[in-house]
Parts: sequence; structure tokens; C-alpha cells
Amino acid sequence: MDNPETDADAARPEPANLRFLRRLVTVLTATMIGGVLLIIALIVMRFNGPAPDLPETIALPDGARAVSFTQGPEWYAVTTDADEILIFDRVTGQLRQTIAVER
Repeated sequence: MDNPETDADAARPEPANLRFLRRLVTVLTATMIGGVLLIIALIVMRFNGPAPDLPETIALPDGARAVSFTQGPEWYAVTTDADEILIFDRVTGQLRQTIAVER
């Protein structure tokens, strides 16, 4: 059995604002998918890069225990459990500077 209301709805053209909204949602969906793929690609490229050059060994003063490590182009630094930052020369490995961290 045919429903006359359904046949009439199917023959009626789609309103312009509904067609615009449908296209807008499609474009936004494609943009979001592209953005997620771009972020994934950037993360993969970032983590597949060369590993940073780390020193073979670090000679800490007697009794010092390393808590954290960071590096710059010409130096690297170790934070100790005695609230000190020890800055070493990257080339020679010699201690350049000691900075006391106040609590």
C-alpha cells in the first residue's frame, strides 16, 4: 500500500538551507578527519627522528644523587637530591656551574 504523504515528501525538493547544512557537516567532518591524520603523522615523524646525543657517563660530586636531567646545545644539567643544579660542559664533561635551589 502506497502512502500518499510519503510519495509527496519524496517528490518535494530539498530546502536550500538543509542542503547547505548537509554540505557544511560533510566539509567539517572531512576537515576533522584530515586534522587527526595530520596530527598522527606529525607525532610519528617527531618520534622517528634521531635520538638526542647523551653523555656516556656523568661524574657527580661525592654523595650527590641525580633526580633529573636536561640539556642544551653546549651544556647539560643534572638536578640533585640536595636541591642543586649542576651544569656541565657538553664537550669536556667538566662541571661549569653549581646553582643552589632555595626552598
